[in-house]
Amino acid sequence: MSIIQQHTQASLSDAWRTINIDALDPDSSQNFDTSTLHPPLPEIGEADVRQLNAQVRQLLRGGDAEGALRGSLESAVYNGSDGAKDAHMQTVVEVLQSIKASEMTPMLQRIYGPEGGSELLDVLMKYLYKGMSGGSSGGGGRTPTRNLTPQATGFSQVSSRPGAMSENTGSAMSVLLSWHEKVVDVAGLGSIERCMTDWRKV
Repeated sequence: MSIIQQHTQASLSDAWRTINIDALDPDSSQNFDTSTLHPPLPEIGEADVRQLNAQVRQLLRGGDAEGALRGSLESAVYNGSDGAKDAHMQTVVEVLQSIKASEMTPMLQRIYGPEGGSELLDVLMKYLYKGMSGGSSGGGGRTPTRNLTPQATGFSQVSSRPGAMSENTGSAMSVLLSWHEKVVDVAGLGSIERCMTDWRKV
């Protein structure tokens, strides 16, 4: 009889592993708090978002669309209530709708050029995907821009015509898709990858 045939089923079990080697590994998740991998983000309340959005709209009214876009992206709401996130999302899309198509690429290039510009375009990509996916953090609405209609002048205008909601949704989607194309042209496909893998959500 061979040595292999002499082994019983019990002797072939995996009961030999009685030591938890993961506990001995200093790099194991059992030996440190995995939450420390994600540093805490400052919580932003709805009052802070309203104040911030007022400053962004003031820049927009003053004709500084690039400053308004920078300001809204630099102060992205990562840790806040759904209401705060949706309010800031609406402001970002309002800024995007106010910028003419001919100004998109030059403005993105100016933002992308300096240090930290790549991260700002990644933030913009997050807002674009959120807007195209429906927009609302709570899942209740289709899009936070349903009351805004892009005008030929480059400024948004509220419309209350019957059936305008679906029309405005399509217009807003067209604006978001146009910006998505321009961001990819400037920042490359890596912006999409970073947006998808970043644990910070707007």
